[in-house]
Amino acid sequence: MSVTIYVPRDAVALGLGANKVARALFAGAESRGLDVTIVRTGSRGLFWLEPMVEVGTPEGRIAYGPVKIEDVDALLDAGLTTGGAHALRLGDPEQIPFLARQQRLTFHRCGVIDPVSVADYRAHGGYRGLEAALKLDAEGIVAQVRESGLRGRGGAGFPAGIKWNTVMLAQADQKYVVCNADEGDSGTFADRVMMEGDPFNLIEGMTIAGVATGATRGYIYLRSEYPQAFEALKEAIANGVKAGVLGENILGSGKTFHLEVRLGAGAYICGEETSLLESLEGRRGIVRAKPPIPALKGFLGKPTLVNNVMTFTAVPWILEHGAKAYADYGMGRSLGTLPIQLAGNILQGGLIEVAFGITIREVIESFGGGTRSGRPVRAVQVGGPLGAYFPDHLLDTPLDYEAMAAKKGLVGHGGIVVFDDTVDMASQARFAFEFCAAESCGKCTPCRIGATRGLETMDKVIKGIRPEANLKLVEDLCEVMTDGSLCAMGGLTPMPVMSAITHFPEDFRPAGSFPVAAE
Repeated sequence: MSVTIYVPRDAVALGLGANKVARALFAGAESRGLDVTIVRTGSRGLFWLEPMVEVGTPEGRIAYGPVKIEDVDALLDAGLTTGGAHALRLGDPEQIPFLARQQRLTFHRCGVIDPVSVADYRAHGGYRGLEAALKLDAEGIVAQVRESGLRGRGGAGFPAGIKWNTVMLAQADQKYVVCNADEGDSGTFADRVMMEGDPFNLIEGMTIAGVATGATRGYIYLRSEYPQAFEALKEAIANGVKAGVLGENILGSGKTFHLEVRLGAGAYICGEETSLLESLEGRRGIVRAKPPIPALKGFLGKPTLVNNVMTFTAVPWILEHGAKAYADYGMGRSLGTLPIQLAGNILQGGLIEVAFGITIREVIESFGGGTRSGRPVRAVQVGGPLGAYFPDHLLDTPLDYEAMAAKKGLVGHGGIVVFDDTVDMASQARFAFEFCAAESCGKCTPCRIGATRGLETMDKVIKGIRPEANLKLVEDLCEVMTDGSLCAMGGLTPMPVMSAITHFPEDFRPAGSFPVAAE
């Protein structure tokens, strides 16, 4: 009887030698006369254990990891194909504490299935959401999304149902669905893990959106640095068309939805929806003034639904299980689950999907196991490079849109980057200005000039040149950028800067006082 061995094809696993491990497993099994089938899956998101190899046994899957090429012979000799004992044996992957404590609604297939197989996707519950959607009218689908409480997972947290309803009601001869997959925030990788590990979940979510809004064509605007995701999406889309779940007459419903994946232009600003649309149309990615909003005048001037990968991939579960089942997770106005990406100076980095309301400290300690260096946590940045830096006394803040906003922070795309007590927060504040100056599209003065002047002024502070006066100037610059920038690029840059100054003032005051220096 053939034994199935699952080896991840996720970018992190590949970087740690997964392809070499897969080839060694196949060669080693062949030389031993073992009948083995190797299936390349995505990652479950336990990155410190990658490559994590799993073997199918009559009792269920058994995981081993992290597996290096030099471990393969010993694993096969120890009975890997039957779940044999070995120092790298992890047992049932679902019972690994990091995974067992999660509520995986969106990511439950990642690391489990062959990402580009329609049959495998459907065998694990795929397309039940679309089948449920096709039994409803457009208003019924949108009502499910609205009543679920789903908010945009791209960072702004705007209610998804309102966007969907606006596009649904818009009158036009052509409408579009666009997925913002230009995942560029530091410490974020949930979109990539999904697209490499379960691309049909995104495809299904976008198809449901097309049926609900009357859009017959969709585009995935993908970050150019994600070649593995690009190949997985292209293959999945082609397989979906062949299987009748995409293209003309979807599942025999008479509905049409065509989908393409387009590589981005390599600019951080294209993560902003109007810059993305400019780039998608073949122009330089520059922010558009609003109104008109994309829902009314978006791609090629037509009504366009723009959502993030995590927003679209939450939809199939909602349609399959119902709005109430999804809304039962979370707290307050932050309902459902949040994909958290834990990175930085952390012992156990990876992807965590849990209901809104878990605290930052719980994520770092219960899932992450503390810092990798073993030193105390000093600062945690939540929400990407434009998110606030939180000190220890704010780490009990729940990951919830309103709770984070009350502490002058943001959930963003759910990225958490941990720093130990060796971090220089003045340098981190400087980096925020440097990043904005480099990535600004240049359309508005507060962002274009403000970030450059901010960088120059922060350099003076760090050098001890009139630090008190220059810190006051930084504060004034931040106020102008917040109030006057056209988009969140300039509008949110002050958040990491001011949080660093507010919570870690000692890093801006060498030796505890302001030194006197010449201009």
